Amino acid sequence: MDSLEVNKAAAAVLVAGIAFFLSGLIGDTLVHPTPLKQVAIKIDVPAPPGAAPPAADPPIEALLASADPAKGQALTQQVGCVACHSFNQGGKNGIGPNLYNVVGEEIAQVDGYTFSAALKAHTGKWTYPLLNEWLKKPAAFAPGTKMTFAGVANPEQRANIIAYLHTLSATPVPYPPAPPPSAAAAAPAGEDIKTLLASADPKAGQADTMKLGCVACHSFNEGGKNGLGPNLYNVVGEEIAQVDGYTFSSALKAHTGKWTFELLNQWLTKPAAFAPGTKMTFAGIPDAKTRADVIDYLHTLSANPEPLP
Repeated sequence: MDSLEVNKAAAAVLVAGIAFFLSGLIGDTLVHPTPLKQVAIKIDVPAPPGAAPPAADPPIEALLASADPAKGQALTQQVGCVACHSFNQGGKNGIGPNLYNVVGEEIAQVDGYTFSAALKAHTGKWTYPLLNEWLKKPAAFAPGTKMTFAGVANPEQRANIIAYLHTLSATPVPYPPAPPPSAAAAAPAGEDIKTLLASADPKAGQADTMKLGCVACHSFNEGGKNGLGPNLYNVVGEEIAQVDGYTFSSALKAHTGKWTFELLNQWLTKPAAFAPGTKMTFAGIPDAKTRADVIDYLHTLSANPEPLP
């Protein structure tokens, strides 16, 4: 190919490039596209199958009934509260304010300490529920707070800390009354204990008390000694939280009446839901048939068993 042909080819490519550039420039001048303010098609991603919302914390009023201020004091050291706060009467403010007499004190009002505008926006006094909200997540309670502490996620630990703060006063603010038992403690829908007891097996229930570890804390014989838990002989039909020689939690004492088959079923499903703040550490028996067998066994532990429903 001679040089003339090469020059023609180069010229053709150059002309094509110029034409492409000019057409784009003219198009941008004539057409002004408007950017979308939002995505035209929104695709919602569903939650994973079986995912449940997080369980709500028990009411602080119920947790305070069995809270331990000594554990709360220890927690203030473990989580680092003592690095910023003093807790003694007349103590100096540090990075955070002195916390003596904080329960019942006006929010964001401690002599000699400058609070953030975020906390000053809250008015009123530090009640037990408000202290519970604050300690759970300060940044959520007062967005913009200068308190950098992330919070105490465990509700029992928060109750222990608040119980300790409650003691830091010459005249401590009385605890609020525990709420009445909630209907939320009821057994799952469709599990009628009366129907289940009709085909329950007390021998299987007795075996279950050993498999589940009930025997480690309870005795089941007449006149048996109390252990970590009370003796369970004659429990069906017995007054709730009343066994000679055993000290029950305030959480369980809040329930009145007798242990009916229905109430035992609720209790054994999840003790912590039936009596928030209970000192019973057993998680519960999720299987309805197993609960019925255990309750039927408890029903036999009496000289005069309560009639089955």
